Amino acid sequence: MAAMAEKPRKGANVPPSKHSQKTSSSQSQLPQRSSQTFPSYLDTPNISPGAKKFCEILSKVPVPEIDAELQRTGIPPRSEYVEEVLRHTYGSPAAAVKFFRWAGLATKHTSYSWNLMIDLLGKNQLFEAMWDAIRSMKQEGVLSMATFASVFGSYCAASKIDEAIMTFDVMDRYGIQHDVVAVNSLLSAICREDNQTSKALEFFERIKTKVPPDADTFAILLEGWEKEGNATKAKTTFGEMVIRVGWSPQNMSAYDAFLTTLVRGAQADEAIKFLKVMKGKNCLPGMKFFSNALDILIRQGNSTHAVSLWDIMVDSGLVPNLVMYNAMIGLLCNSNEVDNAFRFLDEMVYYGAFPNSLTYNMIFQCLIKNRRVHEAARFFSEMKKNEFPPTHSNCAAAIKLFFDGDDPELAIDVWMYMVDSCVSPLDESSNMLLIGFRDLGRLKEIRRFVDDMLAMRINIYESTMEKLKTAFYKEGGSERDIYDRIERRWKSS
Repeated sequence: MAAMAEKPRKGANVPPSKHSQKTSSSQSQLPQRSSQTFPSYLDTPNISPGAKKFCEILSKVPVPEIDAELQRTGIPPRSEYVEEVLRHTYGSPAAAVKFFRWAGLATKHTSYSWNLMIDLLGKNQLFEAMWDAIRSMKQEGVLSMATFASVFGSYCAASKIDEAIMTFDVMDRYGIQHDVVAVNSLLSAICREDNQTSKALEFFERIKTKVPPDADTFAILLEGWEKEGNATKAKTTFGEMVIRVGWSPQNMSAYDAFLTTLVRGAQADEAIKFLKVMKGKNCLPGMKFFSNALDILIRQGNSTHAVSLWDIMVDSGLVPNLVMYNAMIGLLCNSNEVDNAFRFLDEMVYYGAFPNSLTYNMIFQCLIKNRRVHEAARFFSEMKKNEFPPTHSNCAAAIKLFFDGDDPELAIDVWMYMVDSCVSPLDESSNMLLIGFRDLGRLKEIRRFVDDMLAMRINIYESTMEKLKTAFYKEGGSERDIYDRIERRWKSS
């Protein structure tokens, strides 16, 4: 505990290196509370009673009085208590250090407790105290790679990338090897931060001749390029990965990151080329990649590459589910590729994905939008047979389509189906039906249906009534009287 004394070394905001070996006896001031927000014992209902008591003291008692208050509890600072307390006092670093020193007088700290303390100090950017603790850990013989992984993360989170790299450079003086695990830990810490993968690459280029990279090394860099959306750098890194470590199904996380970067970067054609190569190497990615990639292409409205990607996925033996089928059918319908949508509808049952109401309504809507009257009529019959009713908006659009396509009887069938099957609301479709009859000059059907609609308390729009009035008044005589009767009933309904 010598290096955790009350007067730690000054100037340790960067790790000690061959360029920085000065010492000072200046007092280190630990803040009472961190500016960051960390979980506390109040957020953890299952904390043990002993640890909870210690946490209450650390959160309420002034730092100078903590030792005495802890002593008065009579609770022994067992290792498990120490670990619990440290996990829940990141927001009170000064109190945590006091508790750690007090507990160390009665029990030997575990390596995990030490690493928690390193992490606590680093996350609070108390780097001088952090290095004091590291030197104490060296004396205790409990330093590990986990210690330095925490230091890398704390420096990088504080935007001190150079200091994290300097830490790597000096860690061998503390008995920790410069191996690929250490390299990957530093690269991971750098790449977690926004727009820092280029810094990670600089370090990688410097160290790769001394410490040969493995598949994880490249996966970390590729995930960094994915995060930044840098497809050009990703292709360069991927090429080097293939040369250095070859092909293996175990490298799937790297492949996923690389391919996703290409897809997201509007280079889906390149991704598909690589997928075909990977298929030959028995290194195709799994469903997670295909699902994510298809989601990206669907958001981009890229039906051509989505279908190509889909075909590779299905040919590789992966089985898509109903959600994926509906997403693809929705994309194809939005792109007015209704024939391709029918292909997906026909094949999905063979993969155990049975269409639902959404599936049918997307295709029905596409047929209506593209004014494919006869196909829409046949598809409407199929929807009725399979008991997947059209939505009320699709019914209204279908009624208009069938009137425009000179098939008013089918328009009537749609409206009657809505009534019989309780597809609601009926307002839009009912108004569309009345206007369709008016356009055809079939006032008799208007009289037939409008009474039923009013009896059903369907809202006939004022604009519709104006159009009906024009049609009835144009005929004059009794037709005019019939409209007046309809209007009186409409106003009173």
